[in-house]
Amino acid sequence: MSAVTHDEWLRRAKAFEPPRAHHIDGIEEAGGGAAFSVVSPRDGQVLTEAADAGTAEVDAAVAAARRAFDSGPWPRLAPADRGRVLLRIADLLQERRAELALAVTLEMGKPITDAHDIELRALINTFRWYGQLADKLTDESPHTAPDALALVTREPAGVVGAVVPWNFPLTLAGWKVAPALAAGCTVVLKPSENSPLSALLLVRIATEAGLPPGALNVVNGDGPVAGRALGLHPDVDVLAFTGSTAVGRHFLRYSADSNLKRVWLELGGKSPNIVLPDAPDLAKAAATAAWGIFFNQGEMCTAPSRLLVHSSIAEEVTEAVVARARELRVGDPLDPATEMGALVGEAHLGRVLDHVRRGADDGARLRTGGERTLTETGGVYLQPTVFDRVGRGSRLAREEIFGPVLSVLPFDGIDEAVELANATEYGLAAGLWTSDLSTAHRVSRALKAGTVWVNCYEEGDLTVPFGGMKQSGNGRDKSVHALEKYTELKTTWIQL
Repeated sequence: MSAVTHDEWLRRAKAFEPPRAHHIDGIEEAGGGAAFSVVSPRDGQVLTEAADAGTAEVDAAVAAARRAFDSGPWPRLAPADRGRVLLRIADLLQERRAELALAVTLEMGKPITDAHDIELRALINTFRWYGQLADKLTDESPHTAPDALALVTREPAGVVGAVVPWNFPLTLAGWKVAPALAAGCTVVLKPSENSPLSALLLVRIATEAGLPPGALNVVNGDGPVAGRALGLHPDVDVLAFTGSTAVGRHFLRYSADSNLKRVWLELGGKSPNIVLPDAPDLAKAAATAAWGIFFNQGEMCTAPSRLLVHSSIAEEVTEAVVARARELRVGDPLDPATEMGALVGEAHLGRVLDHVRRGADDGARLRTGGERTLTETGGVYLQPTVFDRVGRGSRLAREEIFGPVLSVLPFDGIDEAVELANATEYGLAAGLWTSDLSTAHRVSRALKAGTVWVNCYEEGDLTVPFGGMKQSGNGRDKSVHALEKYTELKTTWIQL
């Protein structure tokens, strides 16, 4: 990020004019007049009163997307032309990068450096990658009998409902919107009620880039009303959701109760991070473990919240993680020097603190943190927290906390580590630290997780898919495989 100072970000924050209206059929509309407060977790101040979607607004957005798909230009453009619009969106996102980063920081508490350098980089790269991919896909013509011609075509699935959370409001929106648009679908996006501002800016920019009316619509609102209306809507063909496992179950029920729409789910995680004695660099393993759990305030479905360490090195690694936690700079997310910002809201902080209290009650040892901090700011801040002596069947070891809380569990052998790692209902991600290639291959194959990082964590790019196993969901974001969610295979057999 360019050298923008804390004072300059504060000045920009004061001048920031948050969007508040739904974006339906290319027009910003306030809807029926209902509104909800968007509160910044950095200082507890209300940013704006955002329009609150009821069933009528969701119906209008879906109707716009349906018209755009059934008779509008977007699905009928040549793939290369769709790609050019996505590339133009990427260019405008780059031009407006600072404004978008500011919106993310203000609405959900992410440090501005991370919002600008990581979140916006991911969003821009996503639109650029799918823009470049749009005209690179080919249909199939299988070899058949001489008197027949068989065609297998991949066609856009229709209207996509995308429901995304607040922790990476633009990254996760981009992972769904960009491939859906590249495939020729139209989209109704519902951001979290905690983070609607960045999504509203995104659709403004997409419209400026030439995306036709109805191709991308955004409605604000909460899950029980707006999310439910999308899930039950008979004109939504595909529903893509990132969020909790509990809410994912609701979307499956909505599908069963409506039109059997395809539902793609990226859900929770309780990811293990296994450190073996032959790790190539124990200091790096410990530093990465600390970064992984405290990055984004621990509000990550892939956060390595279970540190599984061989008993011979457990105390050495734990001490290094604790030392890093104690020196981590928690502060105003608008300060470029801040390393950990604010949790998204008071209710979420309460849930995380409840996990901390229950962990202590279950007999785990609190090594550092566990207390609210910076209360004088009016914001929602928590100290980086580390527990050891965590019972294998305890809630700290089993339940997703979605905050900066690490549980350390020792093991004595590789098979025990794999068994412990897999002893969860989730299967989103895992980490492994070893110098032995055979061990890396054998253990990574044994881990029930959609992604396994070896001697690193949270690495990758858009060429590789992302998604989970077990109760962490189905389907994949990123890569060419994401297009499988937004397309239908059609077989045409022509008898010659």
